[in-house]
Amino acid sequence: MIRISDKVYKRQKNFWNNCLFHPTDAIEDPWGKRILDQMAKDKAIQTVRIYTMFEDIVYLGENGELQYDFRLSDLRLDYLIEKGYDLLLAYGGMPDCISSNEYQNNNVSKNKTRYKGKMWNTSPPKDVKFWEEICYEYTKHNVERYGIERVSKWRCQCFNEPDISAFFMYGLACENPYQRRAVEYFEMYKAFVKGIRRVSDKIPVGGPALANHTEFLETLLNSVKQENIDMDFISFHCYGASPKSLNSGEKEICVENVLAQYRKKMQPVYQCGFGDTPILIDEWGAASHGFYNREECPKLMYRETEEYSAFYTRLIYDIVHSDMKIEKLIICLSGQHEMVEDFSGFNNFFTLNFIRKPIYNAYVLAGKLHEEILEAEHSTKHLYVLPTKNDKGEYSVLLTYALDNYAEDLESIEERIEFEKDLKGKHLTVYCIDKTTTNPYRLFQKFGVDKPSEEQIKLLKEEGKLKPVKQEEYNGALNLQLTPNCTYLITIGE
Repeated sequence: MIRISDKVYKRQKNFWNNCLFHPTDAIEDPWGKRILDQMAKDKAIQTVRIYTMFEDIVYLGENGELQYDFRLSDLRLDYLIEKGYDLLLAYGGMPDCISSNEYQNNNVSKNKTRYKGKMWNTSPPKDVKFWEEICYEYTKHNVERYGIERVSKWRCQCFNEPDISAFFMYGLACENPYQRRAVEYFEMYKAFVKGIRRVSDKIPVGGPALANHTEFLETLLNSVKQENIDMDFISFHCYGASPKSLNSGEKEICVENVLAQYRKKMQPVYQCGFGDTPILIDEWGAASHGFYNREECPKLMYRETEEYSAFYTRLIYDIVHSDMKIEKLIICLSGQHEMVEDFSGFNNFFTLNFIRKPIYNAYVLAGKLHEEILEAEHSTKHLYVLPTKNDKGEYSVLLTYALDNYAEDLESIEERIEFEKDLKGKHLTVYCIDKTTTNPYRLFQKFGVDKPSEEQIKLLKEEGKLKPVKQEEYNGALNLQLTPNCTYLITIGE
């Protein structure tokens, strides 16, 4: 028996419906717009993180002066704004024309290049004043185009994952590369803040979008504190495992692994005196390398199944019931342009033929939660219940039933759910994601083919559409069939 109290456990703003849209330059393409359109229509995503892609904006004039072409950037931002998204802008990448080494590039991709044949220049600027000027001009342009009221609600961060060679100072060989990168990055961060502050002191600035290395973060935060540089938020990434650790058996898919990454990265935050600074987990995943798939790691197929939707629901539950103060939890959608078939284990919301995955539908369900978190009582192991209510007296209850490692050897049970408040006669809607419901990949497996036919694709698309499994007048109680890794959303209201 699950008993939903009407007592408020806490008020909690939605921190969980956000994404990194990658690649950024897909925003100008039909397939990228299709994804953004659907997420906006379903209210699945609130904040979108993108790269500013300075390499598309900055060039040198005939006399060697910095010149700017904002047309592609404007196209992207216009579209995101039109769809109603909040923005987190990662200022990067480094234009070749101001880099200290125009050949210090990396693909950071499954393919030989990034999307559209581009590369990521990993070198610092040859003169940090150029970087400051670019940050200033870009920010000034956005304020002039969109207004300070709008832009001041965005968040601007300096670069992406500067602690690792994939994004910063590729091929660096020295005794302490993380400290060296931190020193170089701090100069860039100061220039970034100075450039934005020349435009306005109302725009939130922060960083460093840390990948993994706490020694880098400690060096950076100590420098920020010592020189009293603005840092309105701290951002870092939390991935629960890597394909390598999954292949070796060192780790498995487990929410605790993500939370452990958070705790590890918060140590220097507290030690350096930034405990009250807002925290953004600006990339998360049950495993890293979203552009890897089953070719590199067969276990990444969890990204296609009900396992990932249950993982996400449990992650929200654990954060809400902890003392973690996370302003944004942002899933990294990667591998979106790498697909050559529908189901292969990339970290994204839709398949090649635009079939909705369980993880996407879990985002749609989580977007229906309210700010008042209610108390719940039950004695069922491995059951995680998140009941919510709004001031209109509408209820949304998100729950999942799963082992810590999402194995399927969990007994299926029937569970009764009741509310303390008398809600009889109200409209009841129940949604479900499990192995046989709203689960295109599991249906595809039943087809027993390597590639779905056009008729099968239609069936898979229909299976991926989120539809209520029950709609009726609430009679005072509800019985749910709980199977391993199932996720339910129950709404009751007028």
